[in-house]
Amino acid sequence: MRKVLSANFSRLWKDKVFWFCMGAMLVYSVVYMLNGCRQATVAMSEYNYCIDKYYFHFAVVIGAFCALFSSMFLETEYSDGTIRNKIIVGHTRTGIYLANLISVFAATLLIMVAWLIGALTAVPVLGVWEMGVPNLLAYLFIAVMFEAAFSAIFTFICMQSTNKAVTVAVSMLLFLGLLVFSSKIYNALDEPEMTSSVIITANGMEMSEPAPNPNYVRGVTRMIYEFITDFLPAGQGLQMWQLEIRNSVRMLMSSIAITVLTTSCGIIVFKRKDLK
Repeated sequence: MRKVLSANFSRLWKDKVFWFCMGAMLVYSVVYMLNGCRQATVAMSEYNYCIDKYYFHFAVVIGAFCALFSSMFLETEYSDGTIRNKIIVGHTRTGIYLANLISVFAATLLIMVAWLIGALTAVPVLGVWEMGVPNLLAYLFIAVMFEAAFSAIFTFICMQSTNKAVTVAVSMLLFLGLLVFSSKIYNALDEPEMTSSVIITANGMEMSEPAPNPNYVRGVTRMIYEFITDFLPAGQGLQMWQLEIRNSVRMLMSSIAITVLTTSCGIIVFKRKDLK
């Protein structure tokens, strides 16, 4: 596997899609953070704008970059016949699969690093992280783990399909589906338990008495929703973006479970795949 991994990294540094993703993420981070600086400058002083509010936005979009890169990078091996050649010279299918997974994961981490570096442009205006270094490192560790889960999911898809266009479409649609589904669950959990409305009277506007919110998720349903947002990597990304991580241990264990199970299933299926 070491030789396969070395060959993958050698190809990675020359891969145009990888450098496109790196550059796009870097530019995106700078533009996004400068917009945050602008908001902090023109907004009223009672709003507390800090770098924490913007720094973790990458968690929402990193899955899309992972899906795009993995699809383009791994599918080249099928179209060029590289996988067959690797097997002919004696490399095992398990070694090839794991090397590809590690390559996708490493590339995804480097794309995240591009964001983290570009986002530092906001430090002169927004200052350093109010959450402190320990919490910052904890957040980044959670991000690394759910990126591993994303990498495992998209590597599984790429290693089973031999059509690049189909693989790209399926990977991107899967990411968007996970993001939309996680957003709906997250928004449902964000509903307040009590609501009140504004009543216009002859003397002006008054607030009505708080009443139970019919959209508030309660009981077992709430527990299920919370588990889903902690389990799905897209749900974890949304929580990180909003600085509302609820159960970090469950999130880490979920990422590990997804990575191990998806990789195990992927290796089993890949071993049985006809590469002719």
